[in-house]
Amino acid sequence: MKVLQETSSLCPECLKTLPATIFEQDGKVWIKKQCEQHGSFQDLYWGNYETFEKARRLALDGRKQLAPNVKKKKINCPSDCGLCKEHSSHSALTNLVATNRCDLNCWYCFFYAQKAGYVYEPSLEQIREMVKRIREEKPIKGNALQITGGEPTLREDLVEIIRTVKEAGIDHVQLNTNGIKFSQDAQLVKDVRNAGVNTIYLSFDGVTAKTNPKNHWEIPLVLENCRKAGLGIVLVPTVINAVNDHEVGKILRFGFENIDIVRGINFQPISLVGRTPKKEREKLRITIPDVIQRIEEQTAGEIAKEDFYPVPTVMPISRFVEAMTGQPKYDLSTHFACGMATYIFKDGNRMIPITRFLDVDAFTEYLNEKTEQLSNGKSRILVGAESLWKFNSFIDKQKMPKEINLGKLLFNVFVKHDYEALRVFHYKSLFIGMMHFMDLYNYDIERVRRCCIHYATPSKEMPIVPFCAFNVIPEWYRDRIQQQFGMPIAEWEKATGKKMASDFYIRDIKALQEKAKRIQQGKEAQIFAQ
Repeated sequence: MKVLQETSSLCPECLKTLPATIFEQDGKVWIKKQCEQHGSFQDLYWGNYETFEKARRLALDGRKQLAPNVKKKKINCPSDCGLCKEHSSHSALTNLVATNRCDLNCWYCFFYAQKAGYVYEPSLEQIREMVKRIREEKPIKGNALQITGGEPTLREDLVEIIRTVKEAGIDHVQLNTNGIKFSQDAQLVKDVRNAGVNTIYLSFDGVTAKTNPKNHWEIPLVLENCRKAGLGIVLVPTVINAVNDHEVGKILRFGFENIDIVRGINFQPISLVGRTPKKEREKLRITIPDVIQRIEEQTAGEIAKEDFYPVPTVMPISRFVEAMTGQPKYDLSTHFACGMATYIFKDGNRMIPITRFLDVDAFTEYLNEKTEQLSNGKSRILVGAESLWKFNSFIDKQKMPKEINLGKLLFNVFVKHDYEALRVFHYKSLFIGMMHFMDLYNYDIERVRRCCIHYATPSKEMPIVPFCAFNVIPEWYRDRIQQQFGMPIAEWEKATGKKMASDFYIRDIKALQEKAKRIQQGKEAQIFAQ
């Protein structure tokens, strides 16, 4: 056993804060802790030690909050979230729960109204106040927001909610959905796009009905309606060992084949919330390196583990742009173990990861060097002129796909601050990400302190809460807050004249298959006509 670092965690039974050890054994990374009352707990932290060390090497610290909401002098993490003065990441993406109602009932879901016993649906005024608190963060204001649930399309005033958050200053809005309503209502897709939604965050657990019973039959209709509306899609597979992990390569290929409308795939290894027996955890547990390994195997090496980098790798980019502009920029300063990602490009039928033609390590090292020079007073004009030539030296033009000029794009973004170039980059590439949210068994409080994915709430005491505090300790945050600002189901049904049971979706598979068949026939006819 090789000790890698000491941290703090929680007892899964009593939630007492415990010292914890992260260590390597047999090529894997583990976390262990001991509770005097409930005994010892050990769980898999990362499935590959080599990948862990690569990610740890590229870790960078973010900046602490200059306008914390929690005013306590002594902070106890994670019981004093809000955000506090010790939190070292801003809200890079903030979740806003529009409703806890849902039209499905997935066994691994974090929460839904029927199970909770109450309905939580913040008013437009509450939503305005939540966005206001996000925008008051310093030194970096939050300006990216995800409207989530439950299933947010069950809100009849969804379009008004979108307009409200846009008017309050949010630049990027994404909508988290299972796609059921979008498969049925093309006008709704157009309406949310016109109101300001940039992308939808679409549940997509597999390419077969067995692995993706949630929305397998609806997916072709969702894609078609989004194409017509010009609304980009990020596919979000929850990856579960021995359930759908054998299809991650096919999921990736599906996204690649629909790159005209699919902007990215964000794989999420399952978070085993609640009390889960050790045997069950061992059966279902999968970590970021495990998913990456399966991608490499299932794509025959087209996408390999070397192509993935931890989220903080992009910080040298944002720090360089900040030094060039003098304006604070987004810091994706999440903990190195929270996520990894890459970009792939289309070259005929081949998938080309960006790492095959860009020397990422040398490029980020150069940006760090230039950022330091700028902070020491070197001329921005001179650095910009040097960068015009230097950026191309990190690019292998022989391997670069013909449709993209990466050197020009980098110069336009980093020196000219032409962010239209960045939009083009995202339209020509497919983002492949991993984000592993914690549970009580692999809980690392150091990760909570660096979290950059947060929840906005109506609570004045806890207005902004990190994801892995909000959902993993629901009795302290999610359930406590939503029950306070929600109403019992019976009361909600009486007030609205609706029945909770009417939310549930009843699928007509035959009709959906006929619609999908007509779409495919229409595409084939277009190809033949050309």
